Amino acid sequence: MQLQQMQDQLSRQQGIIEELQNDVSRMKQENLERYQDLDRRINSGAAPAATPDNSSGGGASNAAPDAAAGAAAQQPAASSEPGDPAKEKLYYDAAFDLIKQKDFDKASQAFSAFLRKYPNSQYAGNAQYWLGEVNLAKGDLPAASQAFAQVSQKYPKHSKVPDSLYKLADVERRMGHTDKVKGILQQVITQYPGTSAAQLAQRDLQKL
Repeated sequence: MQLQQMQDQLSRQQGIIEELQNDVSRMKQENLERYQDLDRRINSGAAPAATPDNSSGGGASNAAPDAAAGAAAQQPAASSEPGDPAKEKLYYDAAFDLIKQKDFDKASQAFSAFLRKYPNSQYAGNAQYWLGEVNLAKGDLPAASQAFAQVSQKYPKHSKVPDSLYKLADVERRMGHTDKVKGILQQVITQYPGTSAAQLAQRDLQKL
């Protein structure tokens, strides 16, 4: 009887958890849709942006990429918005969802838009790093190199700096810039000892 009661209680708790998860998903979708609509209204006086074709598809990963891509087309390069952590996280998560979907073109646009709108966000360092990753996945080596280099330039104290420098060395190697690779790897080893990036850099340096 006690076992049955425990199973019943566990089932009820599981049901409550599922309801909460559904509520969170619905709230996230609604917030993204509101933001998308607000973003269009704010920029209605600017150059026309790509109109979302799938905003009624019902998912955060559907609505957000178009909002992000629209922002990328509309926002001047130097523009930024006041910090709003909740909005920033929604925008960042939406861009990251595109990586999971392997839609690297839209992910690149979304992260670029995020960095234009929120260059001082707590998520900006990560966004800059993942912009390098998606550009690398696209095969755009010059853009990947620039994105990885800017992590250490713009966010020198960020935890992603060692990884971004190691990735930068990998991109430079692919582009045939062996002279640059050695210097970058040595920088990772010297400035970030004990990190996984330094260990990988040490291994790669021995192979050169």
